[in-house]
Amino acid sequence: MAEDAPTYEEAGVSLATANAVVERIRGAVESTGASGFGRFAGLYPLDEQRLLAASTDSVGSKLLLHRRAGTLRWGGMDLAAHCINDVLCVGADPLFLLDYVAANRIDQEQVAELVEGAAEICRAAGCMLVGGETAELPGVYREHELDFAGTCVGLVERGHVIDGSRCTPGDVVVGLPSNGIHTNGFSLVRALVGDGDFDAELLLAPHRLYLDDVRALRAAADVKALAHVTGGGILGNLVRVLPAGVEARIDWSSWPRPPVFEWLAGQGVAEDELRRVFNLGIGMCAVVPVAPAGAVVIGALAAA
Repeated sequence: MAEDAPTYEEAGVSLATANAVVERIRGAVESTGASGFGRFAGLYPLDEQRLLAASTDSVGSKLLLHRRAGTLRWGGMDLAAHCINDVLCVGADPLFLLDYVAANRIDQEQVAELVEGAAEICRAAGCMLVGGETAELPGVYREHELDFAGTCVGLVERGHVIDGSRCTPGDVVVGLPSNGIHTNGFSLVRALVGDGDFDAELLLAPHRLYLDDVRALRAAADVKALAHVTGGGILGNLVRVLPAGVEARIDWSSWPRPPVFEWLAGQGVAEDELRRVFNLGIGMCAVVPVAPAGAVVIGALAAA
């Protein structure tokens, strides 16, 4: 990587610190009786047959560009799709979503746009938007700043849980295409954009919802693992669902990349950094023993 190439860390975000925090709090989390820490969604036993699945996330600093571009409705879509996709990764069907808006000063129209966007995705997913919270925090957020976070809860039968434990060398990795950057890496994107004009259609395309794609894939193949490609790129998220001793080997030329990743490369972001931070056009990965007809195979599993 060239010494002057822009990086995520130089933009203010350390993936290594994020991983270290996970390990630092693991003991506290597991002391409550939780297991499977680090999955895309946590599981809670509802009864002998069913488990609740839950995941919390936010839109992050992409909201700053949404506000500048007047696309906050897309930000609401980002949030709902991101949270629902995480719940899908453990085999669950989404039940409901809760949202949280925080700002220096609450703007009614901005909140309405965010919630209406989230509701659009929830309707498509058959997921209720059951409520949320708004908070004015002038001592925490600077003027005009806002944040949008949410929690999705789903339901899965014990026999239908997807946890990656059955993955073995020789399985193949199928990729589902992304709409673009989705909701990660925007501290670097904002550093590249600066205060200038930008193409909102190119940079801010809403996070894709994978509910129908995942259901279709599960109907056609034995899905052993699902990885939602968020912070950490394709490999950084696949490692979260693979058992010890198994690794994914990706053929990075096996799918077309959306134009936004060409734009990032044109801004000087090196290939290694693109792979480490962004989804590069694959927003969800599935591990299957045999790929169904028409699937995009992007790699395979091998012994580590």
